[in-house]
Amino acid sequence: MYFTDDSLFPENQEPLIICVAPYGPEWLPGDYPEDIPLTIEAQVQKAVDCYNAGATLLHLHVRDPKTGHGSKNLQDFSDQIGRIRKAVPKLLIQVGGSISFAPPEGGEKANWLGYDTRHMLAELTPKPDQVTISINSVQMNITEIMTQDDIAGTSIADPKMYEAYREMVTDATPAFFVEHLKRLRAHEIQPLFMLANVAQLETVERLIRRGLYMGPLNHNYVQIGGGADGPNPINLVEYIRRSPHGSVLFAESVMRHVLPLNTIATAMGIHVRVGIEDNLWRKKGEKMTSVQQIEQTVRIAKELGRPIATPEQAKEILKIGTWYKTPEETLFNLGLPPNRKGTQQGFLVYETDGKVREKASLSGAEHRLIGV
Repeated sequence: MYFTDDSLFPENQEPLIICVAPYGPEWLPGDYPEDIPLTIEAQVQKAVDCYNAGATLLHLHVRDPKTGHGSKNLQDFSDQIGRIRKAVPKLLIQVGGSISFAPPEGGEKANWLGYDTRHMLAELTPKPDQVTISINSVQMNITEIMTQDDIAGTSIADPKMYEAYREMVTDATPAFFVEHLKRLRAHEIQPLFMLANVAQLETVERLIRRGLYMGPLNHNYVQIGGGADGPNPINLVEYIRRSPHGSVLFAESVMRHVLPLNTIATAMGIHVRVGIEDNLWRKKGEKMTSVQQIEQTVRIAKELGRPIATPEQAKEILKIGTWYKTPEETLFNLGLPPNRKGTQQGFLVYETDGKVREKASLSGAEHRLIGV
Protein backbone atom coordinates (compact mmCIF):
# COMPACT_ATOMS: atom_id res chain seq x y z
CA MET A 1 0.00 0.00 0.00
CA TYR A 2 1.29 3.42 -0.94
CA PHE A 3 1.13 6.25 1.59
CA THR A 4 1.06 9.86 0.46
CA ASP A 5 1.64 12.83 2.77
CA ASP A 6 -2.06 12.96 3.66
CA SER A 7 -2.80 9.22 3.95
CA LEU A 8 -2.94 9.32 7.75
CA PHE A 9 -5.60 12.02 7.83
CA PRO A 10 -8.85 10.27 8.83
CA GLU A 11 -10.89 12.24 6.29
CA ASN A 12 -8.85 10.50 3.58
CA GLN A 13 -9.26 7.00 5.01
CA GLU A 14 -12.06 4.53 4.49
CA PRO A 15 -14.54 4.21 7.36
CA LEU A 16 -13.35 1.50 9.74
CA ILE A 17 -14.83 -1.97 9.29
CA ILE A 18 -14.88 -3.90 12.57
CA CYS A 19 -14.92 -7.66 12.09
CA VAL A 20 -15.91 -9.52 15.25
CA ALA A 21 -15.17 -13.16 16.08
CA PRO A 22 -17.35 -13.73 19.17
CA TYR A 23 -17.76 -17.52 19.20
CA GLY A 24 -14.25 -18.78 19.98
CA PRO A 25 -14.30 -22.43 18.86
CA GLU A 26 -11.07 -23.12 20.74
CA TRP A 27 -12.74 -22.36 24.08
CA LEU A 28 -15.21 -24.41 26.09
CA PRO A 29 -18.27 -22.73 27.66
CA GLY A 30 -16.75 -22.88 31.13
CA ASP A 31 -13.70 -20.90 30.00
CA TYR A 32 -15.71 -17.66 29.93
CA PRO A 33 -19.36 -18.45 30.71
CA GLU A 34 -20.24 -14.75 30.86
CA ASP A 35 -19.49 -14.35 27.15
CA ILE A 36 -19.44 -17.73 25.41
CA PRO A 37 -22.98 -18.24 24.08
CA LEU A 38 -24.13 -21.85 24.29
CA THR A 39 -27.76 -22.04 23.18
CA ILE A 40 -28.69 -21.33 19.58
CA GLU A 41 -30.74 -18.34 20.73
CA ALA A 42 -27.80 -16.93 22.70
CA GLN A 43 -25.52 -17.33 19.69
CA VAL A 44 -27.95 -15.36 17.53
CA GLN A 45 -28.31 -12.69 20.22
CA LYS A 46 -24.53 -12.39 20.37
CA ALA A 47 -24.53 -11.44 16.68
CA VAL A 48 -27.23 -8.84 17.34
CA ASP A 49 -25.35 -7.37 20.30
CA CYS A 50 -22.10 -7.15 18.32
CA TYR A 51 -23.87 -5.40 15.46
CA ASN A 52 -25.49 -2.91 17.82
CA ALA A 53 -22.07 -2.16 19.34
CA GLY A 54 -20.57 -1.25 15.94
CA ALA A 55 -19.40 -4.41 14.18
CA THR A 56 -20.56 -4.83 10.59
CA LEU A 57 -18.78 -8.11 9.73
CA LEU A 58 -19.40 -11.29 11.75
CA HIS A 59 -16.87 -14.15 11.74
CA LEU A 60 -19.16 -17.13 12.26
CA HIS A 61 -18.63 -20.45 13.96
CA VAL A 62 -21.45 -22.49 15.46
CA ARG A 63 -21.38 -24.19 18.86
CA ASP A 64 -23.34 -27.39 19.46
CA PRO A 65 -25.52 -26.69 22.53
CA LYS A 66 -25.59 -30.39 23.42
CA THR A 67 -21.83 -30.84 23.65
CA GLY A 68 -20.50 -27.31 24.11
CA HIS A 69 -17.98 -27.95 21.32
CA GLY A 70 -17.73 -26.25 17.96
CA SER A 71 -20.13 -27.82 15.48
CA LYS A 72 -18.74 -29.62 12.44
CA ASN A 73 -22.22 -30.06 10.94
CA LEU A 74 -22.68 -27.80 7.92
CA GLN A 75 -26.45 -27.86 8.27
CA ASP A 76 -25.98 -26.12 11.62
CA PHE A 77 -24.13 -23.34 9.78
CA SER A 78 -26.85 -22.98 7.15
CA ASP A 79 -29.54 -22.86 9.81
CA GLN A 80 -27.62 -20.31 11.85
CA ILE A 81 -26.96 -18.06 8.87
CA GLY A 82 -30.70 -18.05 8.24
CA ARG A 83 -31.48 -17.11 11.84
CA ILE A 84 -28.90 -14.31 11.92
CA ARG A 85 -30.08 -12.95 8.57
CA LYS A 86 -33.59 -12.73 10.04
CA ALA A 87 -32.44 -11.16 13.32
CA VAL A 88 -30.04 -8.58 11.85
CA PRO A 89 -30.41 -8.44 8.06
CA LYS A 90 -27.68 -5.86 7.39
CA LEU A 91 -24.88 -7.67 9.21
CA LEU A 92 -22.32 -9.15 6.81
CA ILE A 93 -21.56 -12.80 7.56
CA GLN A 94 -18.15 -14.41 7.12
CA VAL A 95 -17.95 -18.15 7.81
CA GLY A 96 -14.74 -19.48 9.34
CA GLY A 97 -13.19 -21.76 6.73
CA SER A 98 -11.86 -24.24 9.29
CA ILE A 99 -15.51 -24.96 10.26
CA SER A 100 -14.15 -25.96 13.67
CA PHE A 101 -10.60 -26.97 14.52
CA ALA A 102 -11.37 -27.74 18.17
CA PRO A 103 -10.73 -31.32 19.37
CA PRO A 104 -13.99 -32.97 20.46
CA GLU A 105 -12.41 -34.32 23.62
CA GLY A 106 -9.30 -33.35 25.57
CA GLY A 107 -6.19 -35.05 24.30
CA GLU A 108 -7.43 -35.64 20.76
CA LYS A 109 -5.90 -33.76 17.86
CA ALA A 110 -6.87 -30.21 17.06
CA ASN A 111 -7.09 -30.18 13.28
CA TRP A 112 -8.86 -28.72 10.30
CA LEU A 113 -11.52 -30.81 8.58
CA GLY A 114 -10.79 -32.53 5.29
CA TYR A 115 -10.81 -30.81 1.92
CA ASP A 116 -14.07 -32.37 0.74
CA THR A 117 -15.88 -31.17 3.85
CA ARG A 118 -14.47 -27.65 3.62
CA HIS A 119 -15.40 -27.46 -0.07
CA MET A 120 -19.03 -27.88 1.01
CA LEU A 121 -18.91 -24.40 2.57
CA ALA A 122 -19.44 -23.11 -0.96
CA GLU A 123 -22.87 -24.78 -0.93
CA LEU A 124 -24.24 -23.25 2.27
CA THR A 125 -27.84 -22.09 1.91
CA PRO A 126 -28.52 -19.30 2.61
CA LYS A 127 -25.04 -18.37 1.54
CA PRO A 128 -22.72 -16.15 3.58
CA ASP A 129 -21.09 -13.01 2.21
CA GLN A 130 -17.60 -14.44 2.72
CA VAL A 131 -15.81 -17.67 3.58
CA THR A 132 -12.27 -17.45 4.93
CA ILE A 133 -9.58 -19.36 3.05
CA SER A 134 -6.01 -20.20 4.01
CA ILE A 135 -3.21 -20.34 1.47
CA ASN A 136 -0.28 -22.76 1.93
CA SER A 137 -0.09 -25.15 4.86
CA VAL A 138 1.57 -23.78 7.97
CA GLN A 139 1.96 -24.58 11.66
CA MET A 140 -0.91 -23.03 13.63
CA ASN A 141 0.45 -23.29 17.16
CA ILE A 142 -1.90 -20.83 18.84
CA THR A 143 -0.19 -21.38 22.20
CA GLU A 144 3.29 -20.19 21.23
CA ILE A 145 2.93 -16.56 22.30
CA MET A 146 0.16 -17.09 24.86
CA THR A 147 1.35 -16.63 28.44
CA GLN A 148 0.33 -18.71 31.41
CA ASP A 149 -1.75 -15.74 32.55
CA ASP A 150 -3.58 -15.79 29.20
CA ILE A 151 -4.81 -19.37 29.58
CA ALA A 152 -5.06 -19.65 33.37
CA GLY A 153 -8.39 -21.18 34.35
CA THR A 154 -9.27 -22.18 30.78
CA SER A 155 -9.45 -25.57 29.12
CA ILE A 156 -6.25 -24.82 27.17
CA ALA A 157 -4.36 -24.85 30.48
CA ASP A 158 -5.04 -28.59 30.60
CA PRO A 159 -1.79 -30.24 29.41
CA LYS A 160 -3.60 -32.49 26.91
CA MET A 161 -5.51 -29.59 25.36
CA TYR A 162 -2.40 -27.43 25.35
CA GLU A 163 -0.54 -30.17 23.47
CA ALA A 164 -3.40 -30.53 20.98
CA TYR A 165 -3.32 -26.85 20.08
CA ARG A 166 0.48 -26.64 20.13
CA GLU A 167 0.66 -29.30 17.41
CA MET A 168 -2.14 -27.93 15.20
CA VAL A 169 -1.44 -27.36 11.50
CA THR A 170 -3.42 -25.32 8.97
CA ASP A 171 -3.78 -27.77 6.11
CA ALA A 172 -4.08 -25.76 2.87
CA THR A 173 -2.15 -27.09 -0.10
CA PRO A 174 -2.70 -25.97 -3.72
CA ALA A 175 -4.91 -29.04 -4.23
CA PHE A 176 -7.28 -27.43 -1.74
CA PHE A 177 -7.18 -23.70 -2.32
CA VAL A 178 -7.21 -23.70 -6.14
CA GLU A 179 -10.34 -25.87 -6.17
CA HIS A 180 -11.92 -24.02 -3.25
CA LEU A 181 -11.56 -20.67 -5.01
CA LYS A 182 -13.28 -22.13 -8.08
CA ARG A 183 -16.20 -23.36 -6.00
CA LEU A 184 -16.61 -20.12 -4.08
CA ARG A 185 -16.71 -18.17 -7.34
CA ALA A 186 -19.21 -20.58 -8.86
CA HIS A 187 -21.53 -19.90 -5.92
CA GLU A 188 -20.68 -16.17 -5.80
CA ILE A 189 -19.27 -16.26 -2.28
CA GLN A 190 -16.34 -13.92 -1.72
CA PRO A 191 -13.15 -15.40 -0.23
CA LEU A 192 -11.48 -13.63 2.67
CA PHE A 193 -7.81 -14.62 2.50
CA MET A 194 -6.34 -15.49 5.92
CA LEU A 195 -2.63 -14.89 5.45
CA ALA A 196 0.10 -15.51 7.99
CA ASN A 197 3.05 -13.88 6.25
CA VAL A 198 4.23 -12.09 3.11
CA ALA A 199 5.10 -15.41 1.44
CA GLN A 200 1.42 -16.36 1.47
CA LEU A 201 0.49 -12.93 0.11
CA GLU A 202 2.95 -13.53 -2.74
CA THR A 203 1.21 -16.82 -3.53
CA VAL A 204 -2.11 -14.99 -3.78
CA GLU A 205 -0.58 -12.56 -6.29
CA ARG A 206 0.63 -15.52 -8.37
CA LEU A 207 -2.89 -16.97 -8.32
CA ILE A 208 -4.19 -13.64 -9.62
CA ARG A 209 -1.55 -13.32 -12.34
CA ARG A 210 -2.33 -16.85 -13.57
CA GLY A 211 -6.08 -16.29 -13.61
CA LEU A 212 -6.79 -18.71 -10.77
CA TYR A 213 -8.46 -15.95 -8.76
CA MET A 214 -10.18 -12.96 -10.33
CA GLY A 215 -11.93 -10.72 -7.83
CA PRO A 216 -11.39 -8.15 -5.07
CA LEU A 217 -8.56 -8.94 -2.68
CA ASN A 218 -9.78 -8.82 0.90
CA HIS A 219 -7.23 -10.28 3.29
CA ASN A 220 -6.65 -10.74 6.99
CA TYR A 221 -3.10 -10.57 8.35
CA VAL A 222 -2.83 -13.16 11.12
CA GLN A 223 -0.11 -12.18 13.62
CA ILE A 224 -0.44 -15.03 16.09
CA GLY A 225 3.03 -16.60 15.92
CA GLY A 226 3.52 -20.36 15.98
CA GLY A 227 4.02 -20.62 12.21
CA ALA A 228 2.46 -17.24 11.43
CA ASP A 229 4.25 -13.94 11.87
CA GLY A 230 4.50 -12.78 15.46
CA PRO A 231 3.06 -9.57 16.94
CA ASN A 232 6.03 -7.35 16.16
CA PRO A 233 4.65 -4.01 14.88
CA ILE A 234 7.38 -3.94 12.23
CA ASN A 235 5.85 -7.11 10.78
CA LEU A 236 2.50 -5.36 10.52
CA VAL A 237 3.95 -2.28 8.85
CA GLU A 238 5.92 -4.40 6.39
CA TYR A 239 2.85 -6.47 5.52
CA ILE A 240 0.86 -3.28 4.93
CA ARG A 241 3.70 -1.98 2.73
CA ARG A 242 3.67 -5.16 0.65
CA SER A 243 -0.13 -5.25 0.25
CA PRO A 244 -1.69 -4.11 -3.04
CA HIS A 245 -3.12 -0.65 -2.47
CA GLY A 246 -6.37 -1.66 -4.13
CA SER A 247 -6.88 -4.44 -1.59
CA VAL A 248 -8.75 -4.32 1.72
CA LEU A 249 -6.75 -5.44 4.74
CA PHE A 250 -7.73 -6.49 8.28
CA ALA A 251 -5.35 -6.86 11.23
CA GLU A 252 -5.65 -9.83 13.59
CA SER A 253 -3.50 -10.87 16.53
CA VAL A 254 -3.88 -12.77 19.79
CA MET A 255 -4.63 -11.90 23.42
CA ARG A 256 -3.23 -8.61 24.76
CA HIS A 257 -1.37 -7.97 21.49
CA VAL A 258 -4.71 -7.22 19.83
CA LEU A 259 -5.28 -3.74 21.25
CA PRO A 260 -1.91 -2.13 20.38
CA LEU A 261 -1.73 -3.70 16.92
CA ASN A 262 -5.34 -2.80 16.12
CA THR A 263 -4.69 0.77 17.24
CA ILE A 264 -1.76 0.99 14.82
CA ALA A 265 -3.90 -0.52 12.08
CA THR A 266 -6.75 1.91 12.72
CA ALA A 267 -4.39 4.87 12.57
CA MET A 268 -2.88 3.60 9.32
CA GLY A 269 -6.24 3.32 7.58
CA ILE A 270 -6.74 -0.44 7.51
CA HIS A 271 -9.43 -2.50 9.23
CA VAL A 272 -9.50 -4.63 12.38
CA ARG A 273 -10.77 -7.83 13.93
CA VAL A 274 -11.75 -8.28 17.58
CA GLY A 275 -13.60 -10.85 19.69
CA ILE A 276 -12.99 -13.65 22.16
CA GLU A 277 -11.75 -16.01 19.45
CA ASP A 278 -8.62 -13.85 19.49
CA ASN A 279 -8.52 -12.23 22.91
CA LEU A 280 -10.08 -12.62 26.36
CA TRP A 281 -8.40 -9.73 28.14
CA ARG A 282 -8.85 -5.99 28.66
CA LYS A 283 -5.70 -5.96 30.74
CA LYS A 284 -3.77 -8.53 32.72
CA GLY A 285 -6.22 -10.35 34.98
CA GLU A 286 -9.36 -8.57 33.70
CA LYS A 287 -11.46 -10.24 31.03
CA MET A 288 -13.24 -8.38 28.26
CA THR A 289 -16.29 -9.48 26.28
CA SER A 290 -16.55 -9.32 22.50
CA VAL A 291 -19.03 -6.44 22.76
CA GLN A 292 -16.68 -4.54 25.08
CA GLN A 293 -13.85 -5.06 22.58
CA ILE A 294 -16.01 -3.56 19.83
CA GLU A 295 -16.94 -0.61 22.05
CA GLN A 296 -13.26 -0.04 22.86
CA THR A 297 -12.41 -0.06 19.15
CA VAL A 298 -15.17 2.45 18.42
CA ARG A 299 -13.79 4.78 21.12
CA ILE A 300 -10.24 4.57 19.75
CA ALA A 301 -11.44 5.22 16.21
CA LYS A 302 -13.39 8.23 17.46
CA GLU A 303 -10.27 9.64 19.13
CA LEU A 304 -8.41 9.20 15.85
CA GLY A 305 -11.23 10.89 13.97
CA ARG A 306 -12.03 7.81 11.89
CA PRO A 307 -15.72 6.98 11.43
CA ILE A 308 -17.10 3.46 11.79
CA ALA A 309 -18.36 1.89 8.57
CA THR A 310 -22.08 1.42 8.18
CA PRO A 311 -23.21 -1.95 6.76
CA GLU A 312 -23.75 -0.31 3.39
CA GLN A 313 -20.27 1.23 3.44
CA ALA A 314 -18.69 -2.06 4.52
CA LYS A 315 -20.37 -3.91 1.66
CA GLU A 316 -19.13 -1.29 -0.80
CA ILE A 317 -15.57 -1.24 0.59
CA LEU A 318 -15.35 -5.05 0.47
CA LYS A 319 -16.94 -5.08 -3.00
CA ILE A 320 -19.29 -7.89 -2.03
CA GLY A 321 -20.77 -9.31 -5.24
CA THR A 322 -18.00 -7.99 -7.51
CA TRP A 323 -16.00 -10.34 -9.76
CA TYR A 324 -13.52 -9.71 -12.56
CA LYS A 325 -13.26 -11.45 -15.91
CA THR A 326 -9.52 -11.49 -16.59
CA PRO A 327 -6.21 -11.43 -14.73
CA GLU A 328 -5.50 -8.03 -16.29
CA GLU A 329 -8.72 -6.55 -14.98
CA THR A 330 -7.99 -7.95 -11.51
CA LEU A 331 -4.43 -6.61 -11.46
CA PHE A 332 -5.58 -3.18 -12.62
CA ASN A 333 -8.27 -2.89 -9.97
CA LEU A 334 -5.84 -3.97 -7.24
CA GLY A 335 -3.26 -1.39 -8.31
CA LEU A 336 -0.76 -4.09 -9.26
CA PRO A 337 1.50 -3.88 -12.34
CA PRO A 338 0.27 -5.73 -15.43
CA ASN A 339 1.57 -9.12 -16.48
CA ARG A 340 4.66 -9.07 -18.66
CA LYS A 341 3.94 -9.32 -22.38
CA GLY A 342 6.21 -11.64 -24.32
CA THR A 343 9.80 -10.40 -24.24
CA GLN A 344 8.87 -7.04 -22.68
CA GLN A 345 11.75 -5.69 -20.61
CA GLY A 346 11.97 -3.31 -17.69
CA PHE A 347 9.59 -2.52 -14.86
CA LEU A 348 5.93 -2.93 -15.74
CA VAL A 349 3.51 -0.03 -15.96
CA TYR A 350 0.22 0.57 -17.72
CA GLU A 351 0.30 2.25 -21.10
CA THR A 352 -1.17 5.74 -20.97
CA ASP A 353 -1.51 8.78 -23.18
CA GLY A 354 -0.57 10.95 -20.19
CA LYS A 355 -4.02 12.45 -19.76
CA VAL A 356 -5.58 12.50 -16.29
CA ARG A 357 -9.15 11.27 -16.23
CA GLU A 358 -11.72 11.39 -13.45
CA LYS A 359 -12.18 7.64 -13.69
CA ALA A 360 -9.89 5.00 -15.10
CA SER A 361 -11.27 1.65 -16.17
CA LEU A 362 -10.27 -1.64 -17.69
CA SER A 363 -12.84 -4.01 -19.20
CA GLY A 364 -15.56 -1.79 -17.80
CA ALA A 365 -14.43 -2.08 -14.15
CA GLU A 366 -14.18 1.16 -12.22
CA HIS A 367 -10.79 1.79 -10.65
CA ARG A 368 -10.14 4.33 -7.96
CA LEU A 369 -6.68 5.86 -8.08
CA ILE A 370 -5.41 5.76 -4.51
CA GLY A 371 -3.84 8.95 -3.22
CA VAL A 372 -4.80 11.11 -6.24
